[in-house]
Amino acid sequence: MHMDLDTFFVSVERKINPKLIGMPVLVGGTGDRGVVASCSYEARAFGIHSAMPMKTARLLCPQAVVVRGDHEAYSKHSNEITDIIKESVPVYEKTSIDEFYIDLTGMDRFFGCYKLATELRQKIIKESGLPISFALSANKTVSKIGTDQAKPNGQIQIPFGDEKIFLAPLSVKKIPMVGDKTYHILRGMGIEKIKTVQEMPIELMQQVLGENGISIWKKANGIDTSPVEPYNERKSLSTECTFDKDTIDNDFLIRNLISMTEKLCYQLRSEEKLTACVTVKIRYSDFNTYSTQARIAYTALDSTLIEKVKELFNKLYQKRMLVRLIGVRFSHLIQGTYQFDLFDDKTEQIQLYEAMDKMRKRFGTDAVLRAAGVGVKQRDFNPFNGIKK
Repeated sequence: MHMDLDTFFVSVERKINPKLIGMPVLVGGTGDRGVVASCSYEARAFGIHSAMPMKTARLLCPQAVVVRGDHEAYSKHSNEITDIIKESVPVYEKTSIDEFYIDLTGMDRFFGCYKLATELRQKIIKESGLPISFALSANKTVSKIGTDQAKPNGQIQIPFGDEKIFLAPLSVKKIPMVGDKTYHILRGMGIEKIKTVQEMPIELMQQVLGENGISIWKKANGIDTSPVEPYNERKSLSTECTFDKDTIDNDFLIRNLISMTEKLCYQLRSEEKLTACVTVKIRYSDFNTYSTQARIAYTALDSTLIEKVKELFNKLYQKRMLVRLIGVRFSHLIQGTYQFDLFDDKTEQIQLYEAMDKMRKRFGTDAVLRAAGVGVKQRDFNPFNGIKK
């Protein structure tokens, strides 16, 4: 079973603000360099799609409502849905913030896979208020393609043995792994439908596309033996910020780093995690990208991590070059709450963090900020870039 929340970011925004229902909505960075993270079906009618530059999307649909993404709200709703799935099925794999694979092998004997899948979808819709689609089939590939066919807010079952029949009339672009470049190569060969790939010798696909050709041929024929991998906690937290204009303003860069680090620290503590490795990333105006990292004692304290981030940035930054993007990543995460050092940490400092976190939990992540981070506008903030399983 493959489940996918329909236009997830847009759906959450519409739940928060029902006035957006029925309107063309774009979620993403609001600056000229921002990109579309998600768009409503009304916006897609104008040719807009995810990852499109926001500037282009606005030209295609001037009347679209642009909403800056809310990482906290999306994570909250994703976690709620993950909890529902976790309680309802034997094995699941969360592949992104809004996408799941579920292994229902053997459930027909006790309940009925399609019935279970239907009731799970209805439960998610009822408890979350968000639309979700699913497809049920023999393997991951066919189910993922099936979910796309079931959208918006629908469900479908592909009976065992009918995989090739189901896939045959669809465009080859529906096959996972077929991006724009591969699609143009296949179209250049006169291949438009999956049926044509099914009828081709696998050796020819390998000759044209190498090992990827073999994988595409197998997927086109509904062959996929990859298992559902049980969901694991993320191994890192990261965020990046692309600026509207390239800059050499050192104070501005530092303030952005402090703001980004402070929010990541709060996320660490919210999930009861500690980090032992800090990475700082810089991309200059010529698109050359550099990063440096350092191991530290496990912590989740702003003061410790902000100082380490600033130290790494100062080592990495070439002050005469314009900066396009900066990023911060925490890795080597472990589960646990911070035990402060009786000799180095002040009790008042720990109590201050606890009080600040309570305020943020109640009023939002921007309720309490360091003075250095106040007023910072991260134009192309994408907190989901670095989420890794």
